[in-house]
Amino acid sequence: MLRQYELVERVKSYDPGADEALLNRAYVFSMHAHGSQKRASGDPYFSHPIEVAGILTDLHLDDETIATAILHDTIEDTVATPDEILAKFGPSVARMVDGVTKLSKIEAQTESERAAENLRKFLLAMSDDIRVLLVKLADRLHNMRTLHHIAKEDKRKRIARETMDIYAPLAERIGMYEFMKEMQSLAFRELEPEAYESITRRLEALRDEGGEDRVEKIGKTLTQLLERNGIDAEVSGREKAPYSIWRKMSERHVSLEQLSDITAFRAIVGTEEECYRALGVIHRKWPMVPGRFKDYISIPKRNGYRSLHTSVFYAENVRVEVQIRTREMHAQAEYGLAAHWAYKQAAVRPETQVRWIRDLIEILEHAESPEELLEHTRMAMYQDRIFAFSPKGELIQLPKGATPIDFAYAVHTDLGDQAVGAKVNGRVVPLRTEIAQGDQVQILRSKAQTPQENWLNFAITGKARAAIRRHLRHKEREEIEALGRKLYDEIVERLPAPVGSDGLLDALKRLKLPDEAALMEAIARQKVTDSEVMEALMPGSASDAEATSPPQRQAISIKGLTPGVAYDLAECCRPVPGDRIVGVRRPGAGIEVHGIACAALADGAEEDWIDLAWGDKASGGTARISVTLKNEPGALAAVASIIAAHKANILNLRLDNRDTTFHTNTIDLDVRDAKHLMRLLAALRAAEAVSSAERV
Repeated sequence: MLRQYELVERVKSYDPGADEALLNRAYVFSMHAHGSQKRASGDPYFSHPIEVAGILTDLHLDDETIATAILHDTIEDTVATPDEILAKFGPSVARMVDGVTKLSKIEAQTESERAAENLRKFLLAMSDDIRVLLVKLADRLHNMRTLHHIAKEDKRKRIARETMDIYAPLAERIGMYEFMKEMQSLAFRELEPEAYESITRRLEALRDEGGEDRVEKIGKTLTQLLERNGIDAEVSGREKAPYSIWRKMSERHVSLEQLSDITAFRAIVGTEEECYRALGVIHRKWPMVPGRFKDYISIPKRNGYRSLHTSVFYAENVRVEVQIRTREMHAQAEYGLAAHWAYKQAAVRPETQVRWIRDLIEILEHAESPEELLEHTRMAMYQDRIFAFSPKGELIQLPKGATPIDFAYAVHTDLGDQAVGAKVNGRVVPLRTEIAQGDQVQILRSKAQTPQENWLNFAITGKARAAIRRHLRHKEREEIEALGRKLYDEIVERLPAPVGSDGLLDALKRLKLPDEAALMEAIARQKVTDSEVMEALMPGSASDAEATSPPQRQAISIKGLTPGVAYDLAECCRPVPGDRIVGVRRPGAGIEVHGIACAALADGAEEDWIDLAWGDKASGGTARISVTLKNEPGALAAVASIIAAHKANILNLRLDNRDTTFHTNTIDLDVRDAKHLMRLLAALRAAEAVSSAERV
């Protein structure tokens, strides 16, 4: 464990102007606060925050961040209070300590809720000051280094899984690759111990067969090649980590012996120009592996990472990966976002560095459930990226498999909400089209458009899915409330006297509902019965209504409400505008709309029926018909021509029965209303090729 003077000297070695008194105060305060507390290893608990601070000094972070690391567990694990931290160390350190605190006192019903709530508060704190993330990552890294001291296996695995799912991707997203790789390796060893041991043993066997000499030999050959061409480079080689190898084995479905690129080399040169010169020299010497060249200098990664990557055939069955970068790029690759605090360089490159954090905060605002928050956040952090361009040349980074709808939401939420189509490389394509590397994407928009539920079938980014779901939830609430309002007005009509605002407030109390909107939703979803509502509004009125003959009810209009949201159209009869309809109330689920002649109505109680109306000028619905045709050439074409001539659209067609003389097809059609459908059926029946045409 670092002693007090050693920690201060470390910070002063790279930041001579650091606040020595602040560091000394933090060290002494934390030591006294933690007192005799012990870690699972038996070490004094105080050793943990000091080790975390030591990790951050390796990144040359500022004095406030180091003080935060020393203090980060005091509020949670000791009697220290936020007010004490504020008084002794100032608002900046106090705010960061509060953000890093593990929040273990959160009471939640499930592990997912607890994890989501921790992540929610952590992301909010991180958006205020990114240094919170740097301290949290160092905290998690040291906890992973000492994970083996925890006796309970399930607890070790939970911490390792959380590290693999959340903290390693966060480290990658801000370019801290050394943190990411060590976290992944330690988590992998805990989660997949047999695979870890197997790969480690095989790597040792390969080294015993001369693998270490081969790494040294290739490195020396690469250094000499560059020197002969006038390029001074620092070349280093390494074996890839067990987790990286295991992932490649899983993705490619091959054994370790079949992997030819388990070694990687790094060439650090003086200038950007020398990066490209070195690349040319290497490619002239050894053939390039197709598809393995990546230019992250021209197009940096979203976290600011810049480097050239290539793989070459060094010898038979030996592929070698080479990364080429300048010293400045190397510092960025090692430290990532942390590099911007070295020597008190407080400014962060905003757009490329923290845009993904803004995306996470937007997901945070849109997520409805803990599971949804975790799903969307992991999507945002843990996917391989591609690059696409807007018509103006703006670079947009997206996960592999992204579609134009993901692109639209990545540009702006309003653009995503209003997307009606897209052009990719000048060609109009469906919104479900997968975007390829380097595509130029133009989004076609309309102010009349709103997010559609089927977009969730092909939107893959967390930001897009969160925004779509948020809109759908908001729309459902509005429509359910509107339907509930119509049903409420009908209930009030049956009361013997008008109901005032006071009467409504009293009814809410009797029904134990928080507000008027909750009442309307409860009525629409039949969480409360009509009798219960009447009795709550006017005690005694429900029994009086039963004793007298029921009044004539007026049909409730469903105009303006959306099928599948406020109500569902029954699959058994598929009513369309113009059909006489009734609604069947389903407790907790809303209303199912049937045609009045539907056989399914005989199975339900008539008191659950609601007389419904389509409303004025209602138009558009899906009808299903069964058409029996002569089994002869051109018969189906004749049917399709009749349907087209009557301005109907075929949504689906299924062949049900076929013999030598006839075949029967079920056809789903988009029609205006019942009259439109009847005219179409009459035309089909008149066709020579049609034996029968009926609605089903």
